[in-house]
Amino acid sequence: MKSHEPIHFAAGLEEVATRYDVILCDVWGVIHNGIEASQPAYQALMRFREAGGCVILITNAPRPNSAVVGQLDRLAVPRSAYDAVITSGDLTRRIIAERKGEAVLHIGPERDKPIFAGLEVRFAGVDEAGYVVCSGLYDDTRETAKDYAPTLERLRARRLWMLCANPDLVVERGNQLIPCAGSIAQAYEELGGEVFYAGKPHRPIYEAALAAAAKLAGRERIEPSRVLALGDAIRTDIAGAAKFGLPSLLVARGIHACELKLHENELASGHVQDWLGRQSARPDIVMDRLVWS
Repeated sequence: MKSHEPIHFAAGLEEVATRYDVILCDVWGVIHNGIEASQPAYQALMRFREAGGCVILITNAPRPNSAVVGQLDRLAVPRSAYDAVITSGDLTRRIIAERKGEAVLHIGPERDKPIFAGLEVRFAGVDEAGYVVCSGLYDDTRETAKDYAPTLERLRARRLWMLCANPDLVVERGNQLIPCAGSIAQAYEELGGEVFYAGKPHRPIYEAALAAAAKLAGRERIEPSRVLALGDAIRTDIAGAAKFGLPSLLVARGIHACELKLHENELASGHVQDWLGRQSARPDIVMDRLVWS
């Protein structure tokens, strides 16, 4: 979107739904916060689908889509709220499969191990690995990317290539912001390390999501102007949409809620508009939370 174009502050998805055939919806920070689901959010997606729209959940979760579906089930998000799930973990698995048998250093918690399930992988330490898969921090409740500085220095000295399975810098967990794999990958790049990002804001995950939407619709392709990318992060959701030529909607009460000072400002306040104007990517639409009306 050009910087002089006005941002639409919408009360609900119903205001703009007829403009789009497909929604690419972020999961964590929009549909749930890691602890509980937002009923108004998934009901808005259900209403969009009931009107004939297609919803593809597009997430930087470093796990296969089956694991994300399982989490949504546990949080009581109805499967009628979406048509398909595309994860950065899915793309990570494809790349790992292409390097079958090669020794890999995994940086990340045990809960992310499903990205390796069924693949021919040999795990190794810093000195033996041929490449790195970073899916997160070993303990994201206590660590930050700074704790990985010595390891990253050793990886850089060996010129190891890093595959980042979750480009997010932080994510909401309840009312806290928790560091993600993207913060480690960013620190590695700052040292001169080479990183490939499997998820948003990079093209591969959008290509996979639109291919899934086209297949569901029985079409060869989906017109980008009829696709709305929806999420709560400027760096990934909004920037990724802009790079791919898609309209975007920012859910303001997500990871940027404190920066936007939504506890003391109205959504369409001067502060919010000024903050949005300073960002490297600007959404076409802003909504407080995802609701239908």
